Amino acid sequence: MTYTYKTKGTCAGAIEIELNDDNIIENVRFIGGCKGNTQGISALVKGMKAEDVINRVSGIRCGFKPTSCPDQLSVALKQMLEEK
Repeated sequence: MTYTYKTKGTCAGAIEIELNDDNIIENVRFIGGCKGNTQGISALVKGMKAEDVINRVSGIRCGFKPTSCPDQLSVALKQMLEEK
């Protein structure tokens, strides 16, 4: 399943996520944002269960913003799992 999530409150404008039938992340691609950081996040979560990523990155903030790219990834993954 491939999903595109339009982010809210971050420099990245969207996140493209590929999730397999076992809820394992196959690929994550951030559109925009801090390239090194978003590439790092993508590499670290590849091969992880969506639920584990949600538990690890949910609630992370970027400076004074109420969210971050990792937090928005958790929001997107939650929505993907609900739609499955």
